[in-house]
Amino acid sequence: MAETDTALGYEQARDELIEVVRKLEAGGTSLEDSLALWERGEELAKVCRHWLEGARARLDSALAARDGEAESGRE
Repeated sequence: MAETDTALGYEQARDELIEVVRKLEAGGTSLEDSLALWERGEELAKVCRHWLEGARARLDSALAARDGEAESGRE
């Protein structure tokens, strides 16, 4: 992932990815431009995945902590 991409927020990366997909689906671009759009889309998808995996890890951690507190309260 490029350093500038890591500075993108989830919503910003998602919105740009939607625009890339829209352009690819519309067609009418040269092969070179289509490849550049596809490559950008791949990078944006990685950014989104990074954010979602981080959110999942935070949720899992919070749930584990909550479950741990519930377990210790039962003893």
